[in-house]
Amino acid sequence: MSFDAAATQAPPPADEALLGLTVHGLPPAGQAEAALEQAERSRSGRLKMLLVLLVCAAPVIASYFTYYVIRPEGRRNFGELVSQQPAIPAAQVKTLDGRPFDLQSLKGQWLLLSASAAACDEVCQNNLYLQRQLRESLGREKDRLDWVWLVTDDGEPPQALRAALDQATVLRVPQALVAQWLQPAAGQQLGEHLYVVDPLGHWMMRFPAQLSRSDAAKARKDLERLLRASSSWDQEGR
Repeated sequence: MSFDAAATQAPPPADEALLGLTVHGLPPAGQAEAALEQAERSRSGRLKMLLVLLVCAAPVIASYFTYYVIRPEGRRNFGELVSQQPAIPAAQVKTLDGRPFDLQSLKGQWLLLSASAAACDEVCQNNLYLQRQLRESLGREKDRLDWVWLVTDDGEPPQALRAALDQATVLRVPQALVAQWLQPAAGQQLGEHLYVVDPLGHWMMRFPAQLSRSDAAKARKDLERLLRASSSWDQEGR
């Protein structure tokens, strides 16, 4: 064949040219299907986990939404709501008689707390009195709330207080540890407030410093609203 004839010869059909190409990187059909099934199962598992978490958290979310958001017009909290809501520290502390105590075992109940040195000055004694009285004033709901005194030093409380503390939980907790969890209002001292902790262990409210006995009824209303809002998921006892 001459050069001219070869040059003028028609190119091979397009189909033949495509058939001459080699395809790389395509996995076998079964392997691709298995990969797709695995991805689908992973997505399905994640969705189921999220649904379970939402179902478990729904009552808590609903109660807080009711308390924080759905409020009758003109209603105001007497206590100050805490935005960050720090959790109970994971720490081992001691009771007054020296027995070890897991601080996180306080979870499971609403808590009304105060904190001070063991000497317990006039403000401290007033707080302890109000803690006891506020709990008793809740009537049949009182077993859903514990009152707790955090003693922040190694001293001994006055003997005259011992009998009044029979129904209280009294724990020795170092001042530095308490300060990591509870905070006073600006310009106030830690021991001047009463603090409210929810059953999940989050500090969520602080009553005004040096709460007076005449204002205790306002604090009780806040506690009653909290217990009412959480009644669908919180029960007495741990």
